[in-house]
Amino acid sequence: EAQLVESGGGLVQAGGSLRLSCAASGFTFDDYAIGWFRQAPGKEREGVSCISISDGTTSYADSVKGRFTISSDNANNTVYLQMNNLKPEDTAVYYCAADSARYCCSNYRSYDYWGQGTQVTVSS
Repeated sequence: EAQLVESGGGLVQAGGSLRLSCAASGFTFDDYAIGWFRQAPGKEREGVSCISISDGTTSYADSVKGRFTISSDNANNTVYLQMNNLKPEDTAVYYCAADSARYCCSNYRSYDYWGQGTQVTVSS
């Protein structure tokens, strides 16, 4: 059974940092792209970052470039999202997802498997 489990969310003050983890199981990790999405109340789901496990290519939304870094620990089938200099507008539920197309796509409809989400709250 394919499964993605997020962890690492929480409450942090503006300017602080969090590291989110996405632990994958039940599928061939290096055949997928792993993306991070977020959804805030009243807003549509937004692509945040993505990594293609097979070639290591990464992508970022303009709103997080220079602040967030995505990485993978392939031996442990885990993807991380290091979030620095957090802003209140980063507050959202963050989801990781896996896309069997291998290459990163910002369209959530392309992704096959989803985690349950983890809440990130950034206070002013």
